Amino acid sequence: MVRKRGGTEVFRITGARQGLAEDVRGRQRRYVISMSVRTLAVIATVALWNVQRPVAIVTLVLGVLLPYVAVVIANGGRENGTSLPSAHLAPPARTMIAPPAEPVVAETGAAATEGDRPSGP
Repeated sequence: MVRKRGGTEVFRITGARQGLAEDVRGRQRRYVISMSVRTLAVIATVALWNVQRPVAIVTLVLGVLLPYVAVVIANGGRENGTSLPSAHLAPPARTMIAPPAEPVVAETGAAATEGDRPSGP
């Protein structure tokens, strides 16, 4: 997890999980937003009941289903980090400079085809 490079310690935290307090705060925020949408849906149901009954029924269904969805999302808990990257920092790969390769010359067969013969007299 820690490697010394030139006298300084290098830490890799890209694979670290989200903090517990931050996770709880995020779930609370999503729950409050869902309940606010539900409250607006119930108010819209009451306001639209005698004006636009089909829209009012849709908002009523939304107002009934949102508490269940909000609670399931809020109580979901933390996700398990199944494929977290390794915290080990591998040393940089050294590249070796190879000598230039010799050109490969293809050998020709004994029988040449008509396309291989030079044209001319």
